[in-house]
Amino acid sequence: MLIDSLRALFSGYPISLESILMQILATLFVIFCILPLHEYAHGWMAERLGDHTARYAGRLTLNPLASLDPIGALFLLLFGFGWAKPVPVDTRNFKKPKRDMALTALAGPVSNLLASLVGAILYYVLVLILAAAGISTPLFVQAFFSAYITINVALAVFNLLPIPPLDGSKIVGAFLSNRAMYAYYRYQNIIVLVLFLLLFSGVLSRPLAILENWMLEGILWIAELPFRLFGLL
Repeated sequence: MLIDSLRALFSGYPISLESILMQILATLFVIFCILPLHEYAHGWMAERLGDHTARYAGRLTLNPLASLDPIGALFLLLFGFGWAKPVPVDTRNFKKPKRDMALTALAGPVSNLLASLVGAILYYVLVLILAAAGISTPLFVQAFFSAYITINVALAVFNLLPIPPLDGSKIVGAFLSNRAMYAYYRYQNIIVLVLFLLLFSGVLSRPLAILENWMLEGILWIAELPFRLFGLL
């Protein structure tokens, strides 16, 4: 993310320092406000399904310090993908471990999509308020909300990849036999290493971009819908 912007800047491509600053601010907001929400969503869903491990560990909280992973935060700031400290979950407390673990895993990406949707709605509200006052929307506002919404969509798509230990792997696990799931997670450390290599090499850039664009278009369509129904946009 930031690495790409700085590379473009120093290569002479037209990109403003204001845009880079807004990217940084949006990313920091996600790190300190949305990543804790993502982990809270996991813990909240697990608690609804009978597992109180997160609460007992003091992790059922939106306090960013409880979820902050410095390496994951740095990766998000520099490369556009990252992570927080995962909430503890004990599947032995679930009535239906595979199904309930899948629902718990799904809650995290859903929180990112909801955060992006709320951000898009707030942006349209702000645009209308400024327009009513005869003020055009400042570029820094556009840059901040664009970065904020895009980061959340990217995090949702990234976490839904069916690759251990990402949330998507736990969702897929609900449909696997115990034997298949053991094999699925057996080489988790190697799979993570391969995932990072694919991300840094750019092999996954195109397919991820396609998925993110589809998701982004859906989010913006939903956000615009109420405003279009009332003829405001």
